[in-house]
Amino acid sequence: MAGVTFKGVAKKYGDVTVIPGFDLEIKDKEFMVLVGPSGCGKSTALRMIAGLEDVTAGQISIGDKVVNDLPPKDRDIAMVFQSYALYPHMTNRENMEFGLKIRKMPQPEIDRLVNEAAAILGISNLLDRKPKQLSGGQRQRVALGRAIVRKPAVFLFDEPLSNLDAKLRVSMRAEISKLQQRLQTTAVYVTHDQVEAMTMGHRIAVMKDGKLQQVGTPLELYEKPVNVFVAQFIGTPPMNFFPATLADGGTRIKAGTFSLPVPPFLRERVKGKESLKLQVGIRPENLVPLSRAARGETAPLTVEADILEPLGHEVILHGRAGEDVFVAKLDPHQVPALGAPVELLVELDGLHLFDAATEMRLG
Repeated sequence: MAGVTFKGVAKKYGDVTVIPGFDLEIKDKEFMVLVGPSGCGKSTALRMIAGLEDVTAGQISIGDKVVNDLPPKDRDIAMVFQSYALYPHMTNRENMEFGLKIRKMPQPEIDRLVNEAAAILGISNLLDRKPKQLSGGQRQRVALGRAIVRKPAVFLFDEPLSNLDAKLRVSMRAEISKLQQRLQTTAVYVTHDQVEAMTMGHRIAVMKDGKLQQVGTPLELYEKPVNVFVAQFIGTPPMNFFPATLADGGTRIKAGTFSLPVPPFLRERVKGKESLKLQVGIRPENLVPLSRAARGETAPLTVEADILEPLGHEVILHGRAGEDVFVAKLDPHQVPALGAPVELLVELDGLHLFDAATEMRLG
């Protein structure tokens, strides 16, 4: 097995720079997720690991070997694509065997590896069918099986679940995570879906415009986003943001139509910065109704209910306090009437402050 290392990796297409400079160390046996909006460079980074894209500058290593100039077949990787990429004229067994036959592996060993992978994935009864006879989820299992039989040093996943329906995506997320834990192989997984990233990755690398914004565990990204972009990208629904300033000698945060005390853990961070323009972030789950026990210090807030989105286990409230728009999570059994005032408590331990000019975290 092997880790993957990017050192000063850049990618250009002519005069267009897609990745200006990229440093990332993916540990052996780690499940690393590259996440970001469309066009952020995450798939390009994955394809450079695979050798499907040339590196303009810097170097990529798999284990202790620099692979910049190695063809894909010599990199000891296996890739699972969004589109399954199965040969339609072959049976599923033949699809899974194909790479092993090219390597001229003995047929008894091929049979053993294919049968073993099929048993792990629960597709043993599908091997004699062709891809067109399978559902999307079954085809993706065959594509996974084709990767497993190679026993590669690194698995590469390029948005493999985006063609599946929502329910199947959830079950396949769990299957891929269990598979990686069972095989103990390094995995690099690309997605634009932050829920996929949070539920699957040991660590997550958030990208924007070809640049790494933050690398960390799901909890680290959720609790301490380094900038406004990461704070907005991680979390469902997204974090509420409001322009703000400091007031009362730096003891209060003054936003448009409300103010909050500066919590103790932020006081040192804002000391002497009374003139600084801020962005204050509040996650929807840190806006709690009076009927629910709050965490730590709180401050009251009254909003008017504009839209209610029932999800069964909770209701997403879209409300207003003057010109400020809030999103909060409510108990489904205590839903207010539309247009009615809703009394909420802001959990001050959950406040996030960012410098409005740099958009970087203050505390």
